[in-house]
Amino acid sequence: MKINRLKLRNFRNYEELEVNFGDSLNVFVGKNAQGKTNLLESIYYCCIGKSFKSVKDKDIIKWNHEDGYIKVEAEKKYRDLSVEVKFSKKSKKIVMINSLPIKRIGELIGELNIVFFSPNELKLVKESPEERRKFMDIDISQINKRYFYQLSRYEKILGNRNKLLKNSENIQVVKETVDIWDRALVQSAKKIAFERDKFVKSIAPYTQKAQSYLSGGKEEIELRYISGCGVNLDEKFEENFDKLLKKNLEKDFKLGYTSLGVHRDDIDIFLNGVEVKSFGSQGQQRTVALSLKLAELENMYNEVGEYPILMLDDVFSELDSDRQERLLKFSSRTQTFISTTENKNLNGIEYLISNGKILNIK
Repeated sequence: MKINRLKLRNFRNYEELEVNFGDSLNVFVGKNAQGKTNLLESIYYCCIGKSFKSVKDKDIIKWNHEDGYIKVEAEKKYRDLSVEVKFSKKSKKIVMINSLPIKRIGELIGELNIVFFSPNELKLVKESPEERRKFMDIDISQINKRYFYQLSRYEKILGNRNKLLKNSENIQVVKETVDIWDRALVQSAKKIAFERDKFVKSIAPYTQKAQSYLSGGKEEIELRYISGCGVNLDEKFEENFDKLLKKNLEKDFKLGYTSLGVHRDDIDIFLNGVEVKSFGSQGQQRTVALSLKLAELENMYNEVGEYPILMLDDVFSELDSDRQERLLKFSSRTQTFISTTENKNLNGIEYLISNGKILNIK
């Protein structure tokens, strides 16, 4: 799978752009704030349906313009594919696949698979469980559309249960109504928890392979899926989780929200037997985060039969020369986009970026 062509209009600091890409390594070179990451963001948007930044759609439109546009032309194993996104400050965005508008973003997820890494991905290792849940959800959704819809369903059920807990006058009112939400929550949570557990187990050997490769065989990594439901993942999951929800009902009523569920899931990460989040050095945390991302490449290939597109945003500034070289060798199996402030004479196509324009391609 690869991106052949990108077209932009009034996207971020780009007024007009049409550019073709190479099959393997594409390097965006330029000083900071010139538009390198914006190119990565536009491609990512056409794969996932949203930005990797926490921004509103209208903020993506170029300053002093009312609308914007992205189009990627891509090539998959068995067919060609185009994705277009039209933005407007006055209306909702329109997403089209092969010129046909889609009704839900879920229809886009998995059409073009992508793995994105930047220095900010350190959050995946060292910050809150929300970052690791997001990591699981984006990856699994690209492989399994049903999971994406199940996740949306769970969030709606959870929202209704929390609304009941927060707005009811007394616990008796909650007890009379909560069963319907509990049954739905338990069924949905089971599907999500089992998929997440399967995912963590499937990427674990690939993560170890990448970690060993990047560290020169010096480090061993271990991943453990931690369920926020408080029960074992076995044939009695639904029964036991339902009982636990009932047991915690008064506590949840006082809190005003549901304290158990897959919305509290996490992944524990250990390096040479030590928890990386609390005790790993910044260099170790960075390598672990990168290993998790590279594991996504192999896992997606194993699941869908094609390597995803790999994006590395300003990663070289965070890695020593040995890890840089190892990373480039590892990523050579897929189409890769790299942004960097320095011309490192990499073995790929280089695009010189300045002020929202491509000045030179070589």
